[in-house]
Amino acid sequence: MNISQIYDYLIRTRRDLWQALENTPEEVLNQPLLKGSRFHCIKDLVFHIANVEDSWIQADIQQKQPILKKFPNLDETEDAPVFSSFTLETLLEYWQAVEQQTLIYLTALTDNELQRLVEDSPTEKYTVDGLIWHVMLHEIRHTAQIVALLRIQGIKPPSLDLLFYLPTA
Repeated sequence: MNISQIYDYLIRTRRDLWQALENTPEEVLNQPLLKGSRFHCIKDLVFHIANVEDSWIQADIQQKQPILKKFPNLDETEDAPVFSSFTLETLLEYWQAVEQQTLIYLTALTDNELQRLVEDSPTEKYTVDGLIWHVMLHEIRHTAQIVALLRIQGIKPPSLDLLFYLPTA
């Protein structure tokens, strides 16, 4: 599989996850289920997934202003456990906006662009290819975490396994 195919899979699983989240009671989405310093609830994870994609694809790789700047209320926060105060609709609007810009970028990818180095710090440089794969795998891991948190709360989550999204022969 290639980047476009995996990103298409992510888009399709997002739609199923988003629908499940929209049907989940607000108190479940806001419940502090995690005891970390950065994420406490499902909404914190929803923001984090979108924000990581935005930060890497828009800001670091393309050197553009992050989409987050178009969402002033969200932009004034830090990537911390504060997103239970936002509506799910706002968080999903942000994620959709990030997705739209990522799709535009991915359609213009070239082999040269994939091999270009992006400096994360003076001692850390990564290829665009590696960073895009990082972003996609990052999402897969955190959406699995959301699915587990829904299940713990007695809510049947969507099955996001790749197998269920592959074309059948």
